[in-house]
Amino acid sequence: MKYFYCFFLSLCFLGCRQNKKYHKVESKTLKEVSSSLANILKFQEELNSEYKNPETSPLPDRYRKNFEGLDFFAPDTSYLVVAKFERTPNAIPFMLATTTDRKTEEVLYGIARFKLNGEERELEIYKSLGLIDEEEYKDYLFLPFLDDTNGEETYGGGRYIDLKIPNGDTILIDFNKAYNPYCAYNKKYSCPLVPRQNYLKTKVMAGVKAFDKK
Repeated sequence: MKYFYCFFLSLCFLGCRQNKKYHKVESKTLKEVSSSLANILKFQEELNSEYKNPETSPLPDRYRKNFEGLDFFAPDTSYLVVAKFERTPNAIPFMLATTTDRKTEEVLYGIARFKLNGEERELEIYKSLGLIDEEEYKDYLFLPFLDDTNGEETYGGGRYIDLKIPNGDTILIDFNKAYNPYCAYNKKYSCPLVPRQNYLKTKVMAGVKAFDKK
């Protein structure tokens, strides 16, 4: 179950077809690449369904009324990476600032190291202590990030990716599943700010694009 990690009036809110880009990936078979592309398209379809549904949508009525679908980058398997995952069991919990006065209590769960767009990168991955006792989120990890598309192709405040605790020392990160915080659509939400250390100095041309409110 996806957790959009945004809050409405200080309460926790739970809750397109594209031209495909094919890439020759040494470690993947054609079948694996096709499966990954299908998985990305399924994610896009499910996200659009949630945004159309008045019970789950962050969109104000004036935007949802004529909503046909979010704008996505075309699925691109080069933005699906297997990262080395270093757990940080001794990390001290901290309060993460949001777009409002409220804060969320997080802990650094691990650091992901990977290669993207020809360079070595790393991102911090967090676990919310406010969800630690909820069964449906026991394996949930939160990855917020910034990149050089912010404020241009994508939302200026960065994007989020939902992850699960991996069994081993690697973790799969699919940037095609990067989505906008709810406050990108509706200022009534309170959304965690992306820590500056999670800035990727490159363009991540994958996932959800900026929302056109026209």
